Amino acid sequence: MRFLRFALAAASLAAAATAFASPTDPRLNADYTMLAQPQPTQASGKKVEVLEFFMYRCPHCAALEPELEAWAKRQGDNVVLRRVHFPYSGPKDPGAHLYVTLEAMGKAEELSQKIFDAIHKQRIRLDNNEQAIFDFVAKNGVDLAKFKEVWSSFSVLTKMNRLNSVVSTYKVETAPTLIIDGKYVTSPGDIGQANHIADEPTLMKTVPQVLDALVAKAKASKK
Repeated sequence: MRFLRFALAAASLAAAATAFASPTDPRLNADYTMLAQPQPTQASGKKVEVLEFFMYRCPHCAALEPELEAWAKRQGDNVVLRRVHFPYSGPKDPGAHLYVTLEAMGKAEELSQKIFDAIHKQRIRLDNNEQAIFDFVAKNGVDLAKFKEVWSSFSVLTKMNRLNSVVSTYKVETAPTLIIDGKYVTSPGDIGQANHIADEPTLMKTVPQVLDALVAKAKASKK
């Protein structure tokens, strides 16, 4: 696995020579690519699934999180936002284990921003320290006994063992990566490179515009 890396200097130089392309009209093989084998989605009716591959430890995932959450709320019933946490260190990856456990308890959405803040602002090592994870969830209103029970449950451990297979199926190599309707693949890295955006805050605000266009494209195909 590897993190998204921004070539800031190169992008800055290119920006001076190349006009900015509209994110509302994303280009194939630039702003996004297509999965060679489209995957089934968990969205019903005319809803569009948006699947994010992320890691709590990834600073770019942390930067995207508030923008992605706000975007999903604006889209409302148009989309179903799902997440898969990279198993960075394999089937026992603590960050993935934390997410899968909270997801099973219905608390992942409630605590995700707090986890990002704990890791990236408070410098708490939740991504590789099991005891720190237990202390954190207990301090944030989660029943620790129940959390430990779910953490060690067959369903959670089974899902952990399957994460590498899921990542392989979608051919995902960077975080964050977004899959729209099981076929359109984009990421801040792709969008930044395609449009020569060197500034990360600007880039993260641009990502939802590309997502809007790809969701509209997906919805049009469902008619």
